[in-house]
Amino acid sequence: IMVILDFSTAFLIILLCFTFKEVPIVPLFITVMMILYGISGTYQPAVQASIPLLVDSDNLVAGNAIINQVSTLANLLGPIIGGMLFGVGGLTPILIVSIICFVLSAIMEIFIKIPFIKKEDKKGIFSIAKDDMKEGLEFVKKDKPIFFSVAFVVAAFNLILSAAMIVGIPVLIVQIFKMSDMKLGITQGVSALGGLFGGVLAAIGHKKFKPKNAHRLLGICGLCVGIIGIVLLLKTSNFVFYISITVISFASMVFATMFNIQTITLVQSQTPSHLVGKIMAILFAIALSAQPIGQAMYGAMFDVFHDMPWVLLISSAFISCLIALYSRKVFSMLTV
Repeated sequence: IMVILDFSTAFLIILLCFTFKEVPIVPLFITVMMILYGISGTYQPAVQASIPLLVDSDNLVAGNAIINQVSTLANLLGPIIGGMLFGVGGLTPILIVSIICFVLSAIMEIFIKIPFIKKEDKKGIFSIAKDDMKEGLEFVKKDKPIFFSVAFVVAAFNLILSAAMIVGIPVLIVQIFKMSDMKLGITQGVSALGGLFGGVLAAIGHKKFKPKNAHRLLGICGLCVGIIGIVLLLKTSNFVFYISITVISFASMVFATMFNIQTITLVQSQTPSHLVGKIMAILFAIALSAQPIGQAMYGAMFDVFHDMPWVLLISSAFISCLIALYSRKVFSMLTV
């Protein structure tokens, strides 16, 4: 799956190379980004399903932490390298380097030996996908219904808090406070470093992690956004605001990453190996389904509350803390 998806991505970018100068750029890029997000949505469950097959249970958290750190590092360095390439020769060098990277990635993946038992199945791909989805849903429904509750808690958090941060930080820094794109980039880079640090903490402290306390990590993320709202309400100087939002972005990413790694590891460890990919795909779909709605919602609300953005942030923090308190009951039902 990973090899096919990487080669498919390379082919898609090759098509983009030959078309972006010939067709309207906005609909083309919307279409390409939708396909790329679709590929990513398929790719991640495949990766998550592979990790328990490649590392033993004692190193599962460390394995997930490494995967998360590599992804975070890519998100940190990608915009920097992309910006340099764009400055040198525009979009074309970025696309060429991307093609080379995805082809090399696919070739390397060919040589990864992931143990599995091949199932003899003469059904079509859509029929197999339908049966896989049904099998995964039945397992969760009968054996681990608590997984659904966890996924819906994360979806609610993505709707209220994650979307507020994703939309709010660029709006606050660039549009409301009229700061430079460079300062936005610095804040986003510091936030990515928070993800790296959170991965390290998750790997080091996983033995002390108790599922019943996972709601505390969510609650801290909610409080972080509330602090940004309070700083806005106090009408501090631009410098104080910028330092505050940068430091708090780092902190919230630390705790969010710790929560993600620990929760994913918990699901992996409690799911039969042949079902991990199916279960992760279902749970990711539920958890992420609310985020586009939240981003569209906050995009409109930041226009309405342009002069009082603190209202949105404090409100989202308050609701998020209520969700975290509610989730305490959900996470207390999880077992290590």
